[in-house]
Amino acid sequence: MLKKVSRQLTKSSRKFLVAGSGLSVQTGRYFGESILVGTVTGFTVVAFHWMAVFAQRNVMERIGHHHFLSRLSDGAAFSRLYMKSIFSDPNRWIMLVLPAVGAVLGYFLIKRFASTEHARGTDSAINAYHRKGGYLPAAVIPVKPVASVLTVGFGGSAGYEGPVTLLGAACGSFVATCLNLKTRARRILMAAGLSAGIAALFQAPLAGAMFGFEIFYSSSDIEYETVLPSFIASAVSYSIYGCFYGWGSLFTMPPDCVYENGVKLLPYFVLAIVVTFGARFYISFFRTLERWFGQLRMMGSVKVAIGGLATGMIGFFFPDILGTSYSVIQACFTAGESELFADYGPLTIAGFVCFFFMKAIATSFTVGSGGSGGVFAPAIVCGGTLGAAVGLFFRSVLPDSVGIHPAAFALVGMAGFLASAVRIPLTAIVMVAEISGNHSLLLPAMWVCGISFWLNNDWSLYRSQVHSRESSPVHG
Repeated sequence: MLKKVSRQLTKSSRKFLVAGSGLSVQTGRYFGESILVGTVTGFTVVAFHWMAVFAQRNVMERIGHHHFLSRLSDGAAFSRLYMKSIFSDPNRWIMLVLPAVGAVLGYFLIKRFASTEHARGTDSAINAYHRKGGYLPAAVIPVKPVASVLTVGFGGSAGYEGPVTLLGAACGSFVATCLNLKTRARRILMAAGLSAGIAALFQAPLAGAMFGFEIFYSSSDIEYETVLPSFIASAVSYSIYGCFYGWGSLFTMPPDCVYENGVKLLPYFVLAIVVTFGARFYISFFRTLERWFGQLRMMGSVKVAIGGLATGMIGFFFPDILGTSYSVIQACFTAGESELFADYGPLTIAGFVCFFFMKAIATSFTVGSGGSGGVFAPAIVCGGTLGAAVGLFFRSVLPDSVGIHPAAFALVGMAGFLASAVRIPLTAIVMVAEISGNHSLLLPAMWVCGISFWLNNDWSLYRSQVHSRESSPVHG
């Protein structure tokens, strides 16, 4: 039935394109298949999102009484009163071990039903595209979401975007396998599914589509064959997700975050330098810890437990780093708006910088030890906190006439960090606009992403990325 519907859709699209515009039949290839991939991925991401929300509400909030936001971002994290309240709260001691419990459960689930290499999320999808003909086992579809929810939902410092990338790629590979398509078609549909997953969960259809043809290379090369299928699959997946969870953006920003003064390019240049070195720290620490865990001669479950305990210890003092930390992004967008942030201005800068290091370290322990989670979403959070810190600094030293808004720097910092660490400058520019609903900062985002991407050449979070199309086994 699946094969019949796909062939009919593709056949109809080819006839329409050839008869209506004289275009090559190649233009309409994989149209029907891309719709199927977007449909399967959309409903799968809907189920994944439901599981993630269920875990956070019933584990982190109900069992661990984990409430965002801690006193880290308002500058009072190191006060004597706050430290006293930490040790007197029995629920804080539960959160000390919950990340380890969830990470170990997720590890055993993947080891039993899939493969430990698929704990790597986006990296595994990139590797499958270049070296495995786009093939991913169908077991990834039910197993990876549950394992990731156990890891992140129990307090592990990681993101859901990496797992949902692999999930979408597996959906594309599954559709291609069911339709008995060739290797080339499987790679294309795998990339389309990868795009569809990001488009739905991030509520960013255009950025998700661009992600599917930009993520495979660390240079500025793109995968041309996947462009149109990624657009189709992302549109369908996002529409399905929106029917269940709404059509708004992930975050809200103050309405006065605009770019209307050319002098601001100089502070944004400093921001580009800061996020570049921040991305280098994030990448180098993560890879160093990953290599250290790989050299340990002990069972994988023990390594994951060590990483979870280390995350729990950091989260014991700074609970903001547990889970996805999306509440901190919203705090970055409101930095400097309330009297509380105004009173703790200098301490808030230190608090955001401190959070960046704690988040990077905790994520490295969670994922670098073998936990099932992504490093993409933590990169967004790290970029936002660095951007907010830089924005608060310049607002305190520059005249009010310049119009420095910390929230604008937070948003642009997110884009620059992604461009630098993940090597997706085009996707980063569009993504931050879509997830915030703010399209007035495209110019500074272009400026910062271009500089940070250029400065951080040959640095990438994903080992499976190749430099260019000529370097890929697919085209070489």
